Amino acid sequence: MDTNSVSAVVEDVLQTANLAIGDTNTYIQLVVIAVIYALSFAIAYKIRHSVGLTHNEPSESAHPVRKLAFRIGGVLFPLLAIILLQVSTKASESLAFTPWLIETALAIAIMLFFNSLIRAFVQHKFAASLFRWIGLPILLLHILGLLPTVISALEEISLDVGNVSISAYGVVRVLIFGSFLFWLGRASNTFGKAVIRKQPSLDVPTKEVFSKLFEVGLFCIVMLLLLNIMGVNLTTLAVFGGAVGVGLGLGLQSIASNFISGIIILLDRSLTVGDFVELDDGQKGFVREFKMRYAVLETYDGKDILVPNEKFISSLLVNWTHKDPKQRYRVDFSVPYATDVRSMVEFIKVAVGEHEQVISGLDVPFEERPDCEIDSFGDSGINMFVEFWMIGVDDGKNRVGGDLMLIILETLRENGIEIPFPQREVKILNPEQNVGK
Repeated sequence: MDTNSVSAVVEDVLQTANLAIGDTNTYIQLVVIAVIYALSFAIAYKIRHSVGLTHNEPSESAHPVRKLAFRIGGVLFPLLAIILLQVSTKASESLAFTPWLIETALAIAIMLFFNSLIRAFVQHKFAASLFRWIGLPILLLHILGLLPTVISALEEISLDVGNVSISAYGVVRVLIFGSFLFWLGRASNTFGKAVIRKQPSLDVPTKEVFSKLFEVGLFCIVMLLLLNIMGVNLTTLAVFGGAVGVGLGLGLQSIASNFISGIIILLDRSLTVGDFVELDDGQKGFVREFKMRYAVLETYDGKDILVPNEKFISSLLVNWTHKDPKQRYRVDFSVPYATDVRSMVEFIKVAVGEHEQVISGLDVPFEERPDCEIDSFGDSGINMFVEFWMIGVDDGKNRVGGDLMLIILETLRENGIEIPFPQREVKILNPEQNVGK
């Protein structure tokens, strides 16, 4: 572009600006824009401070819908401005003058609305930066009417591989929309599962079933949308899928088996989140989460064990807390043969029953009260044991067994009873014959 062309463009701009300054409609549009923005801000401010859902910031444990309502309150101002500016544009066109300034304000409101959506709903900093640096320029090009030109330029940059033509526009479109669908799928999955798990009318297994079905359905929808964006013919894919389905079924039968096993476990309620289970190989832990392929067991030493769902059905499983959280445990100890066992048994029962986690009292069934009995007669003393019931598992935070052993030891010492140690009695036969030796 030479100097004369640049001068001509500058002169056209200056002439347009002079005409706009001298036009009464320009000042009318400025007043309309100012009134609309002020009115939108006032209405949005009033709504946010009048409705509790949009005014008070929710806590981390609040209902997901409550959090969503609070975030929607942050986009009310640009949304109201867009609606009112759009109405003003239609009204201006009916009055036979060009609302170019109102259209410009509308474009700015749309950009503000998009940025407010990112700030309110995109919590991940990296994803928010991508939306701002990629999404906002694309939106601006669309508003200015330059996006078709950019798309045409990208379509001209292509690479032919056999019968397949790969264009720069196709690659960029798949990357942009694929990333957006991936983020939208994760965000929707998190929100949907949180809403399901907050329903008080559903029990834990039902919540897990609906959460899993929601996750699978959302995954299928995202995959279909992504294939459509990539230009894959879904009809052809269905025919091709029927031919390849058998091979995939054989190769992925383990994954399918684990998925179906997880659904069966949740439906028959044989295993729920929070249960303490013991596998046939001796591994123990609390069920913390069900996934599509496996369940997460958390042990007391902080390890997470990923157990395939199929294993819970095909192998032996001990569920300690399936129907009743109460458990019975036993503590062994020994006393000397000279001990008054009858009186010792009584004060040991009382001492054990005073522990805060041991189930005891007159209102407790007799068979669930602490009990102390003789187990066997040992070489050095009488082997005793104490049986007791408690809520939960005797491990981790509830180390009741160790506390009771200390209580038993202290109680025995207070009553003058010592724990016997191994003793041997040596007899010398024919001592007279051994005197001279």
